[in-house]
Amino acid sequence: MGEAVEFFHCNGFSKVNQIIIEENGCDDSWFEEEIDVDLKWSFALNKVLHKGTSEYQDIALLDTKRFGKVLVIDGKMQSAEVDEFIYHECLIHPALLCHPNPKSVFIMGGGEGSAAREALRHKSINKVVMCDIDKEVVDFCRKHLTANHEAFCNTKLDLVINDAKAELEEREEKFDIIVGDLADPVEGGPCYQLYTKSFYEKILKPKLNNNGIFVTQAGPGGVFSHKEVFSSIYNTIVQVFKYVLAYTAHVPSFADTWGWVMASDQPFCIEAGKIDKKIAERIDGELLYLNGASFVSSTILNKTVAKTLKNESHVYTEDDARFIHGQGVAYRR
Repeated sequence: MGEAVEFFHCNGFSKVNQIIIEENGCDDSWFEEEIDVDLKWSFALNKVLHKGTSEYQDIALLDTKRFGKVLVIDGKMQSAEVDEFIYHECLIHPALLCHPNPKSVFIMGGGEGSAAREALRHKSINKVVMCDIDKEVVDFCRKHLTANHEAFCNTKLDLVINDAKAELEEREEKFDIIVGDLADPVEGGPCYQLYTKSFYEKILKPKLNNNGIFVTQAGPGGVFSHKEVFSSIYNTIVQVFKYVLAYTAHVPSFADTWGWVMASDQPFCIEAGKIDKKIAERIDGELLYLNGASFVSSTILNKTVAKTLKNESHVYTEDDARFIHGQGVAYRR
C-alpha cells in the first residue's frame, strides 16, 4: 500500500503536489521530480527512511539506488549523499579562498549543515553563524544526516533559528563572508525577497566587512535552464557590487549544471596555482571536487550563457521577480 503525503510551498500555505510513497522496499518504487511542464527526472528508491512536517515545509529522507540518501523538501530534491560535495564545495570554498584571511561567516539558510561543515574546515575561521528559519528542518537534518554531526557539534558554530533578513538587520556585527544557501525563488514563498536588489543593497552589503565577499547559489545554470533565475540573480547582484563573478558546475543528482554568483567591492584573484596553494595551507582535509584549475574553468561560461548574462536586464525586486517552478512525486509503478 502506498501512503499519500501532501507537500507545500516553503511558506506552508499553497499546495503544489502530492507525493505517493511506497514504503515496502519494492524494486519498482521511484521518486519523480517535475523539472518543467514537459520534463521530469526520476530515480529508483530502496525505501523512505524518514518523513516529517514543519510549520513551513514537508521533509523526507529517501534511500535511493543511484544517489544514496536524498533530502527532499516540499517535493524537490535538495541534496544527495553521493554528490552533495560538488554543490557545497563550490558554494563555500571559492569565496573563502579569495578572501585574504576569513574569520567570520554568516550562512543564510543551510539547514542541512553541509555549508557550515565546509566553512568550518578553514583553519582561520573563528565563527560560523548558520541562520535558518525552520527549526524542524534543522533538527531533522542534525538527527538523520550523519555526515554533518561533527559540524553541528562544533563550538565555532552559532546556530540561529530566524528569518535571515531579520537576523542580519538585528545584528550589529559584520562578517567577512556572507553565504546564500537558500531555496530557489519560488512563487508564493518568502525566499525570493532574499534575492532582491533592495535586500542586497540595504541589508546584506552593510553587514560585510570592507574586504568582505558575498556568495549565493543561483539556481540552474545549464544551457537550457539558465534564464529561469540564474541570469536575473547575476544581473541583480551586478547592480550592487563592483566585482561580480558567475560560475557553474554539473551536479549529477540535479540533472543539470548549477550556478553560483560571488561578489565583492574588492577584485578577485583566481589564479589556479595560488588557489591550490591556499587550499593546501588553509583547509583541513582534502577537497573531493574543487582545485585551482577546476574553479578557474568553472568561471568560463559557454557562449550561450555568457551572452545571456551580458545582455540580461531583469533585476529582482519585491514587485518584479522570476520564479522556479516544479514539484516531486514518489510512486510505485
